[in-house]
Amino acid sequence: MKSQHHNSQTRIIGHRGASYDAPENTLAAFELAWQQAEDGVEGDFHVTRDGCIVCIHDYDTQRTGGQRLVIADSHLSELQLLEYGSWKAAQFAGQPIPRVADIVAGMPEEKLLVMELKTCPEIVAPLLQEIQSHGLTKNRVLLIAFDKRTIAECTRQMTAVAAHWLTAYKRDTGTGHWSPTVDEVIQTIQSCGADGLGTENRTEVVTPQYIDSLHNAGIDQFHVWTVDDAEQAKYYRELGAWGITTNRPAFIRSALSDTLRKLPTGGV
Repeated sequence: MKSQHHNSQTRIIGHRGASYDAPENTLAAFELAWQQAEDGVEGDFHVTRDGCIVCIHDYDTQRTGGQRLVIADSHLSELQLLEYGSWKAAQFAGQPIPRVADIVAGMPEEKLLVMELKTCPEIVAPLLQEIQSHGLTKNRVLLIAFDKRTIAECTRQMTAVAAHWLTAYKRDTGTGHWSPTVDEVIQTIQSCGADGLGTENRTEVVTPQYIDSLHNAGIDQFHVWTVDDAEQAKYYRELGAWGITTNRPAFIRSALSDTLRKLPTGGV
């Protein structure tokens, strides 16, 4: 095992907030993540018809709002008529669809907001206005997206804000090979100007050799999603993950803290 990238500073990021315990992408889930002393929260963002940025995963409101409104075709005022919490539990009834301002208002100073941009590049211009108006500096926000055009536009318009390109993996049932390959990942990151990689949790793909290849290409940051297993979290921390995104932030934090307490004096 060539790579020894142990990083005790690996950030624990609440996936859609503390979404194991609270309804995803709601202020309740984000507040719970802060209470659990996490380093940051990740949320999903779309643009409304009237140019507002809202936090919701799907392209419509059916699953979490109980009624189907397409985000891109709806005004903010229409989306605000629904509630987004009771699908999880009755105690969360009445949760509104969060705007960026709502999330930032409850965000502790030293914490991080990871914004997954679920749309094409049209989100970037209104997002730039939001980031500037709320004073979200580089150490308080990370932009992530699967769409490399969106990341390229982020890096062009917002040079002071970090961005990671996201990828999942598919396995060819005939050859057993995974795609994209690490070389293809490196090429995409370099072509869109991303600061790092956001990788799917695939331990069979994200190996020490994979991380060495990234480092050799000058890509020093990677985060991984979604990790709810303690042993997998320890594995990625040993690889030097910049961050671990999890539905269970308190559980993963506890697991990694226990490991740190057990380490002998002098490090790993």
